[in-house]
Amino acid sequence: MFDFKPAADADPAEVHRDLLGAADALTLDEPDGIANMANVAALIWEFLPDLNWAGFYRVAPTRDGAGSELVLGPFVGRPACIRIPFGIGVCGTAAQSRATQLVADVHAFPGHIACDAASQSELVVPVLRDGAVIAVIDLDSPTPGRFTRADAEGIEALATLLSARI
Repeated sequence: MFDFKPAADADPAEVHRDLLGAADALTLDEPDGIANMANVAALIWEFLPDLNWAGFYRVAPTRDGAGSELVLGPFVGRPACIRIPFGIGVCGTAAQSRATQLVADVHAFPGHIACDAASQSELVVPVLRDGAVIAVIDLDSPTPGRFTRADAEGIEALATLLSARI
């Protein structure tokens, strides 16, 4: 049994280092990508305060097989949108651009998809393997401006670690 929790007085950089270490320990010898995403979503939920959603969207074929889109993966939080086209909303923009999206006010983001009306800010980091997006890590908060550049850098390090493990 694992009991991963950050110290209550830890600074954000330390929290992200500890999150990365815990994710490394949990995913190191596990070849199942879905299991690894599930455990990492739970870790993010435990380590980062003031979230109302934490999880993954995976790149998968569209229903008609004519292309790719994001499909809901393991997460913690309320039920979510299942399919997101590339280029639509914060997640789709991150996937299409292959760049982190740090959004202080989701309502000001063009084309924002409101899966949960309580979400006010969002951080989405693409997971790349050999230069291609294979998933995105999506964090939502009910607090405007919740995410910092330090959060983005911490989740980017996590995405790099997971690129070969999901």
